[in-house]
Amino acid sequence: QVSLVESGGGVVQAGGSLSVSCTFSGSGFSRFHMAWFRQASGKEREFVAAISMSGSRTGYADAVTGRFTVSRDNSKNTVTLQMNSLEPEDTAVYYCAADFNGNDDFTRLEYLYDYWGQGTQVTVSS
Repeated sequence: QVSLVESGGGVVQAGGSLSVSCTFSGSGFSRFHMAWFRQASGKEREFVAAISMSGSRTGYADAVTGRFTVSRDNSKNTVTLQMNSLEPEDTAVYYCAADFNGNDDFTRLEYLYDYWGQGTQVTVSS
């Protein structure tokens, strides 16, 4: 049984930084691609960033490229999203997701992710 728990959300001023983490419980973390999605109030959930099983490949949404960095520690079963130069438009609930697809690379497609965390709120004030 897999469970994901996010932590580290909060309130930050525009231009500031914040890090959110996700702890994976269960076996086989290193065989899952991991991703972050977010959902702003009144909007659909969207892809933010993803990282491959080994951590060798990462991908980002255009809106966060150059500002956000995703990383993972397979020895600690954690994945982290470091967010810099935050903007009010980054305000959302951030969700961690895990995908066990047997392929070498991750997907950006929400419906293909197998497990989801409960989300953590990130609020960026202007």
